[in-house]
Amino acid sequence: MKYAQAYGVALVIFLILDGLWLGVVARGFYTSRMGDLLASPPRWGVAAIFYALYVVGLVYFAVNAGLETGRWQAAALNGALFGFFAYLTYNATALSVIRGFDTTLATLDTLWGTAMGAVTAGVTVLVLQALGRA
Repeated sequence: MKYAQAYGVALVIFLILDGLWLGVVARGFYTSRMGDLLASPPRWGVAAIFYALYVVGLVYFAVNAGLETGRWQAAALNGALFGFFAYLTYNATALSVIRGFDTTLATLDTLWGTAMGAVTAGVTVLVLQALGRA
C-alpha cells in the first residue's frame, strides 16, 4: 500500500511539473528548437505510457530510498540521478542518430529531467511524511 500511495503522489507531482514545463515555461523553446520534428498533435498514448512507467522507476529507485532512510534528501539525490540518466539516454541517443537534433535542446532537456526527478522524488517523500504515510 505504501508504494501505491507513493506512486500516486509522485505521478501527480510529475504531471504537474512536466505539464507546466512543457505547456507553459519552455513551450516556445521546444517548438522553436524541434521544428518539423515536433509531432502535432502529440501522441498522448505514448506519453501516458512513458509517464506511467517512468514514475514506477522513480518510486523504485528514488522515493523508496527516501522512505527507507526517512530522508527526503536521499530521495532527491536518487531522483536527480535517475532523471539524469534517463533523460541523458534519450537525448544522447537522439543527438547521435537524428540529423539536426539540437544540442542546446538536448542539454536543457537533460538538466530538466535531472531537476524534475530530484524535485518529484524529494517532494513525494515530504508529502508522505506530512500525511503520516512514510
